[in-house]
Amino acid sequence: MNIKIIIITILIIIIILLTRIYFEVNRVKIENMILKSKKLLKGQRIRIIHISDLHNKKLSNNSLFQEMEDFKPDIIALTGDIIDKRTSDFHNVYEWLEGLVKISNNTYFVSGNHEWKNTKAAEFIDGIVKRRIKIINNSKECINKDGFIINICGIDDPYTNHENTYKAFSSIDTSNFTLLLSHSPNILFKSKALPCDLILCGHTHGGQIRLPFLGGLIASGQGFFPKYDKGLYKLENNRLLYINSGLGTSMLPIRFLNRSQISFITLISE
Repeated sequence: MNIKIIIITILIIIIILLTRIYFEVNRVKIENMILKSKKLLKGQRIRIIHISDLHNKKLSNNSLFQEMEDFKPDIIALTGDIIDKRTSDFHNVYEWLEGLVKISNNTYFVSGNHEWKNTKAAEFIDGIVKRRIKIINNSKECINKDGFIINICGIDDPYTNHENTYKAFSSIDTSNFTLLLSHSPNILFKSKALPCDLILCGHTHGGQIRLPFLGGLIASGQGFFPKYDKGLYKLENNRLLYINSGLGTSMLPIRFLNRSQISFITLISE
C-alpha cells in the first residue's frame, strides 16, 4: 500500500477518535431510568436527579437546567467530587448549585475524595451550606411526599476512609424506602449489610475509557476492569446499586464509549 495512503488513513482515524472523545467529554447525556420497589404503593412515584463528579467542569446551563426543571424531581442527589482537588475558585460551581436549589429544595450532597483533597474544602462546604444544599455526610434525613416517607442516608467518602455507616443508618425505619448516597461504590467492599433499597454512587467515571464487551478499563480503588463501574447492579436482599459515570474527568480529559451524564431516575411500585 502506498505510504501516503497509510499516513492519510492513520490521520483520519486519529481525527475521528479525537472528535469522538471531544463529543463524549463535552456533550452531556440524560440517562433516563425507571426502577421498581415493593415499598412504593401503586401510583406512587419518586423522581430523583443524580449528579456526580462534576470536577468543576464548566457546562452550558440553559438547556440542561430546563430539562432538569421539566423532570420535576423530588430529590436531587449530588454524590461528590463536585469540585476538583485543584479547584481554588468556586464561582462556577456555586452558580451551578444555586440553579439546582431553585429546581428542588431537597438537594443533598455527600463528599467525595476530591473535596477531601482540596485545601480549601472547608470554604467550599461552608459555601454550599449557605446555598441551602443539605449535607448528609454520615447522617440522614426523611422527606414526606404525599404521606409517603423516604429515608435519605448519606455517608462521607469511603474511598478516603471517612465513612460511618452506623451514624448514617442510626434509628432509621427500614419499612420506609431508604436511599443511600455514597461517593464511591467501594463502600460495598467494606459494609455488605447496608439497610437500604437503592445506593447511588459516582467516583468511577464509568471507567472513563470503556471497551466493547469488557466495560470500564480502570477505576480508582478497584484497578483494571472493575467489578462496579457504571450503571445498574442488583445486589442481595432486593437492593439496587446505581453508578453514575459523572460529568467531568480527572487525570486526563478523555472519555471513550462513555459520555458525560446526568441521571433521571423514576421510582415506581413493583
